[in-house]
Amino acid sequence: MKIIEKIWLRNFKKFEDEEILFSDDLNILVGDNESGKSSILKAIEIVVSGSQAKIANIGLESLFNKNAISKFMAGNKIISLMPKIEIDLYIKDCSDFPELYGRFNQGNKNACGLHLVCEPDVDHSKDIDSILKKGGSNFPFEFYKVGFFTFSGESYSSYRKYFNYLFIDGTEINNEYATKSYIKTIFESNSESAQRARLENEYRKNKEEFKENFLSEVNKKIENFEFSVGSGLKSNLQADLTIIEDGIALENKGKGRQCLIKTEFALQRVKQGKPLDTLLLEEPENHLSHGNMKKLVEKIRNSSAGQIFISTHSSFIASKLDLRKSILLSASSGKALLFNGIPSDTADFFIKSPVNNVLEFCLSKKVILVEGNAEYILSDVMYEKVNGTSMEEDGVHLISVGGTSFKRYLDIALRLGIRVAVIRDNDKNFKINCVDGFSDYANEKDINVFYDSDNSRSTLEIAVYEDNRERCDEIFGEGRRSLSVKDYMLSNKTEAAYKMLKEIGSSIKVPNYIERAVKWIKE
Repeated sequence: MKIIEKIWLRNFKKFEDEEILFSDDLNILVGDNESGKSSILKAIEIVVSGSQAKIANIGLESLFNKNAISKFMAGNKIISLMPKIEIDLYIKDCSDFPELYGRFNQGNKNACGLHLVCEPDVDHSKDIDSILKKGGSNFPFEFYKVGFFTFSGESYSSYRKYFNYLFIDGTEINNEYATKSYIKTIFESNSESAQRARLENEYRKNKEEFKENFLSEVNKKIENFEFSVGSGLKSNLQADLTIIEDGIALENKGKGRQCLIKTEFALQRVKQGKPLDTLLLEEPENHLSHGNMKKLVEKIRNSSAGQIFISTHSSFIASKLDLRKSILLSASSGKALLFNGIPSDTADFFIKSPVNNVLEFCLSKKVILVEGNAEYILSDVMYEKVNGTSMEEDGVHLISVGGTSFKRYLDIALRLGIRVAVIRDNDKNFKINCVDGFSDYANEKDINVFYDSDNSRSTLEIAVYEDNRERCDEIFGEGRRSLSVKDYMLSNKTEAAYKMLKEIGSSIKVPNYIERAVKWIKE
């Protein structure tokens, strides 16, 4: 199997000049919308396909980096300065394909790989120059040519592909063209060319026999015309094929089941001894229930497929497959950051932990971590009370993680440079639980732990009660017999917090340690 070590992109989509390293087995692309996850999958697909038609269908205008075009149009409009799209796929080992080895790449250094270039066609220099001299914003995309080359400089095409790959797009599961293309790819990858030719011939012959044997009676009644059966590109064997499960065609299955079937087919091929070099999965979580998402994760984790690339918005998929295989893409900078520096025990923790908000955390710049529902319910109103602005306005995310998970999230914060305020109970010993317990992060400028240094104020409920005693007695005191107000609040934390939010709201007196936390995170 051929393994992609890294990709280099120039002027492709949002990437002006970016190099991204990959793991040999699994790569999980995560990031906000417009961060470039889909663009990386698309870049890989285009290069390994060697397909001019694929680029033509997408359109160069949508593939070019907008900044590169804008810079050129604002400067000297000379043909030699026109931007190019270039993509290099560096391959780990090409001993079986020596023609992949050479210096025809962006670094001009000997390596194994494939190179794509979209550049102005100099045969049309006069036309290009004429358009550029007219001024305005008209860029001559139509006069570009596309070339697919190995690193030795040899050209290749869709008829001479080096990669056996599949692309499954969860966002287009219900798209008829996408489904037909997938079925065609699966059919071609599970049959030899000579076998396909024989089957196509037999299929066409049977359609001709159907015309002669069954349509002839109808045609006898028609003068000058006759009914026949289509035999063009849109009605050949591959166009008419479908995949059946339990008597139901793939395209008639639910969207979630379609996604699972397509992935199963892709992974089955490896078990059948037909190696798949590259599997590209675009947002496989689309249309999947939680149960089916678990099935999908297990199939991927247990597969022996080659290299897998997944783009996802799902914390479940990213954490269960292994956060260390994730690549975080920034929507603002287009830069990529690998998670491989996360400690192995932290990655294992998220594999085994329940559903979490780890991707929400990873995609944030500022985060307040709290350990329970009560803190989560009251934090918004406390934040606004102290800062006069909302968390949304200040770009601060609030995440409840549970007291035992704080350090796991902080390990990720260190790798990704996230500013984190931890708000936690002192549990009657602030030195052990809040100071010594977080000593590994004591010198980190973007991580701070906030707690009440009075051990008698051991939980949020006690601190809130002490600072809002009169209002709490008023809200919870009526009819109280067996439990004191404070004990009631401790025994019914979530319900008490919700009632305080509704009854007291912005007039709440914020405990000092929480006030310090929300001021610090806004800095």
